Amino acid sequence: MDAILNFLKSTGFSMIADDPRCLIMILISCVLLYLAIVKKFEPLLLLPIAFGMLLTNLPGAGIYHAALFEGGHVHWEMFSSGVPLANGGTEAVGLIDILYLGVKLGVYPSLIFLGVGCGTDFGPLIANPKTLLLGAAAQLGIFVTYIGATLLGFTPAEAGAIGIIGGADGPTAIFVTSKLAPHLLGPIAVAAYSYMALVPVIQPPIMKALTTKKERMIQMKQLREVSKTEKILFPIVVTIFVSLMLPSAAPLVGCLMLGNLFRECGVVERLNKTAQNELMNIVTIFLGISVGATATAANFLNFQTLSILALGIIAFGFGSAGGVLLAKFMNLFLKEKINPLIGSAGVSAVPMAARVSQVVGQKENPRNFLLMHAMGPNVAGVIGSAVAAGVFLALFGA
Repeated sequence: MDAILNFLKSTGFSMIADDPRCLIMILISCVLLYLAIVKKFEPLLLLPIAFGMLLTNLPGAGIYHAALFEGGHVHWEMFSSGVPLANGGTEAVGLIDILYLGVKLGVYPSLIFLGVGCGTDFGPLIANPKTLLLGAAAQLGIFVTYIGATLLGFTPAEAGAIGIIGGADGPTAIFVTSKLAPHLLGPIAVAAYSYMALVPVIQPPIMKALTTKKERMIQMKQLREVSKTEKILFPIVVTIFVSLMLPSAAPLVGCLMLGNLFRECGVVERLNKTAQNELMNIVTIFLGISVGATATAANFLNFQTLSILALGIIAFGFGSAGGVLLAKFMNLFLKEKINPLIGSAGVSAVPMAARVSQVVGQKENPRNFLLMHAMGPNVAGVIGSAVAAGVFLALFGA
């Protein structure tokens, strides 16, 4: 009978009473799984994030211990001695404790950028360098949200991590948050990827509200053909320039440009395929599960999470508006007009935001083909969000 009672006490069912909030978190994780599987909201990362959230909130599972990373540092001594428990004993580190090191040390987001670079064509940006300005303007949401977060009482480091949601770039948001505000990683990751999935819903009303029908019907000339030499030199030059200007952005920008160099040089096809397929898929699994595991009840069920979700939508809105408004301003001085719809693609959600520009433009003018033009600010937004991340890390990083 004692053995049976001890077994029952060791089950997760008996531990639920210690913190009933875990039931709420399990329910939230199931909702996110539904959105990923049934609604197909960014399923490649939202699904592992949701399942990581489910695992970490199962009472007694012991697969993630926040104490190992308290204070923004990795407490390496606990990995060998064990994690201290309230009863005075210790517990061995869990599986996700090991996987989370890849997030904490900035490994996973950088490798994701490597794969993104392999699959991205910078040709539209090189052919029309003006679109680089649109990608920069679309980062407006990041800095507006930073100001809003500080007014709500967040520290500058926390506000910087929250603001990066406006870049519509999940890996960048995770990279910055893991460095500046690791305790907010769960809600920021969920907000970033949820809003990325909602880009086709969020952006069109903003784009239409800020443009006239005549502006939306503007047809743009076909882009010039970009030479192979230009495509090879571009990632090298950008890496040197950005890394010298913002050394803290070098891991993200460097991996992005290395991947693009793999793609364009034509001599490492095996590395190119591996980086954008097998490696990226493996890293995506590890990244999603370990980030989801940080969304414990203590970190997630509070006013901060609601504030982050609200600020995230503001960040996306201002980012989309910034690109559109700059395009309208540039048209005051340009002979060959830019369709302002492509400015919204600067929020960096590649290639979803560019497709939204194409869809909205074709509804006004069926002969309008904006996709390749929109890819210019779209890939510029990737660089822009990495640069913004470097700025925050330089200002508030340890």
